[in-house]
Amino acid sequence: MKVVVFAYHNMGITGLEALKKEQFDIKAVISHHDNPEENCWFGSVVEWAKENGISVYCPANVNSPEWIEKIQNIAPDVIFSFYYRNLLSGNILDIPPSGAYNLHGSLLPAYRGRCPVNWVLVNGESSTGVTLHHMAEKADAGDIVGQREVPIEFEDTAFTLYGKLCGCAKELLSELLPLMKNATAPRIAQDLSPGNYYGGRQPEDGRIDWNWPVLRIYNLIRAVTDPYPGAFTLLPNGEKLLIWWGRPEQRGDSGTAEGTVEAEGKNIYIRSSDGQLKLIDIEIAHNRLKGQKIFDYFKRKKGMVLK
Repeated sequence: MKVVVFAYHNMGITGLEALKKEQFDIKAVISHHDNPEENCWFGSVVEWAKENGISVYCPANVNSPEWIEKIQNIAPDVIFSFYYRNLLSGNILDIPPSGAYNLHGSLLPAYRGRCPVNWVLVNGESSTGVTLHHMAEKADAGDIVGQREVPIEFEDTAFTLYGKLCGCAKELLSELLPLMKNATAPRIAQDLSPGNYYGGRQPEDGRIDWNWPVLRIYNLIRAVTDPYPGAFTLLPNGEKLLIWWGRPEQRGDSGTAEGTVEAEGKNIYIRSSDGQLKLIDIEIAHNRLKGQKIFDYFKRKKGMVLK
């Protein structure tokens, strides 16, 4: 089957490798130029395509008449989208006679939209997964081909969970792609009523509110820690304090205000509404601090209230 693949990020490479393994005829790959302002910690779809001798393009607007015509001229039997960041117009989705499919990083209809890996951690979910579904003009709303679930461990970060999802996607595609070639793949109508939709996240969304329960604070930290922009709070002088990692400890009310810096032995804690967050890995003024260095920085600042 001739395919055109829209792909980006490690999940894009996972999808392309699966198609190659199942001997789909990849006629073109459409991807994105990396954003120089983004921490591009992931693999390059562009480089993968070049290494495999496949034509690759990064158009500014793939939904333009010019690009719709180019895709029509390729005449793909199927279109796949693996973490491509832009919605495809109906004019593109209507081109392949055997359908257009998207791989989404959640168990649809839950967590439709952007940044599902981060959002499931922010919300403290215990599991998530991947879904292959038919594309419709409405994001993540098409019929489901197949899903696979992934448990979320307490120590998982967005980075570790993303890696698990890539492995899960590889297994799911190895199961479904042969069925798609034989036109025997399932097609299950998606009921959107029990699901939810989330938009993209901005760095400002990483700001900690110390009035939250400590587990909610911890979930935010692990959702946006390295290689993402990080969770942060402000020192009394307005300087940003990034918290790359911490340990939540639920304890009774100490009578101190939320956001108060507290010390026990050589450990530094920040008071929340129902406990404390032990600081393990932080950054102040581009200086990364761990262990003794955290204690040395705060030992004369006990009682300071973070904002």
